[in-house]
Amino acid sequence: MNNRYGTLASWVYNLDKPVGRSFGDVEYYQQRLGESEGPILEPAVGNGRILVPLLESGFSIEGFDASDEMLGYCQEECSKRNLSANVTRQTFEEFSYGKGFAAIIIPAGSFQLVTDTTSATAVLRRFYDHLVPGAKLIIDLDPIGSFLGPTGSVRRWTTEDGDLLTLTDHRVETDYVAQTTLAHLRYEHWRDGNLVKSELDLFKLRWWGVEEFLMALQRTGFVDVVVSGNYQHGRAPHKDDEIISFEARRPR
Repeated sequence: MNNRYGTLASWVYNLDKPVGRSFGDVEYYQQRLGESEGPILEPAVGNGRILVPLLESGFSIEGFDASDEMLGYCQEECSKRNLSANVTRQTFEEFSYGKGFAAIIIPAGSFQLVTDTTSATAVLRRFYDHLVPGAKLIIDLDPIGSFLGPTGSVRRWTTEDGDLLTLTDHRVETDYVAQTTLAHLRYEHWRDGNLVKSELDLFKLRWWGVEEFLMALQRTGFVDVVVSGNYQHGRAPHKDDEIISFEARRPR
């Protein structure tokens, strides 16, 4: 199953990107959301790496994710901090709320999990429909270069109990027409040299050109699109940037 974020994948994600770790994005979103009045939505909220600090900063933010395992980590982190976690299990394609939001944020390239162009266009429209007039949408995308780099890496983490988790990442397909890559992600849990459990996830992503995504936002109806590189708002992306952020607004 593609992009599943099962038990081991979610465990590794939470060890590698725990709440409290920022890549410059936590501070960026705190700054860019400072003038938003009203509830904020984070689709693909994951383990709450972004949501929890925003809650602690006083923002009214809720989220959803397709992975029960990831939502469990998010709820656990909120519980540790006596925060109310309004997070639900929903998908990009089918999420629904009976209210409008002052902002929707999709950090860390999560939108690129939607690999079908028609579906991605429909998701953008769904974002638009869930924003109140004048509200903003902020989406981070990984640049094309991050999709086409070296493959076959092996990474490892040590758990609190001293067990070993490993991740082998092997790209098996690159479709230059569909602008997608497919990787086999093999997660393994080891204890005292013995394999306890393994998981194989088929991880598919889509890359977007900067102008391509800007035009997709405009076709959806968004205005005042600002494209920024490496969380420096208003600074046009450079070829070596690690992240590209798009901020757009629903017209009033």
